[in-house]
Amino acid sequence: MIYKHLILGACLVFISCQGVSQQQKDSEVKEEKKFAVNKSEEEWKKELTEAEFYVLRKAATENPFTSELLENKEKGTYVCAGCGTPLFKSETKFRSGTGWPSFYKEIEGNVAYDVDYDIGYKRTEEHCANCGGHLGHVFNDGPKPTGLRHCINGVALDFVPDSK
Repeated sequence: MIYKHLILGACLVFISCQGVSQQQKDSEVKEEKKFAVNKSEEEWKKELTEAEFYVLRKAATENPFTSELLENKEKGTYVCAGCGTPLFKSETKFRSGTGWPSFYKEIEGNVAYDVDYDIGYKRTEEHCANCGGHLGHVFNDGPKPTGLRHCINGVALDFVPDSK
């Protein structure tokens, strides 16, 4: 009899431990957004490299320390690899040590934000405001003056150097 109560108690504990970290509130469920640049998946596949497609269109993450732009110190503008929208200025880039290009400020109006629960907790996802391409995430552990760290997949960016 005591074993039945222990088993019943253990079952109740396991049932009551339902995780909610990955559950989204109804008000936070992503809705399909319309963007100025709107192409089919096939059109994107034809225009982007395989890596660009999976990051920009499927919200993948490139491996850390693999981006050619990580150590770039030239002056210029980082633009969306999907549509060319200017996203970040080189003056706002900093070395975060995370393995991805990081910026403390975006070009206002060109980066849009969403809530993402992909790894079990709430994060702020960034995407191009013009084509919706996934860029990365923004965190509150960056340098002054903003205190933000825009952690961006380098493959989602192209670099346009300032003209001399």
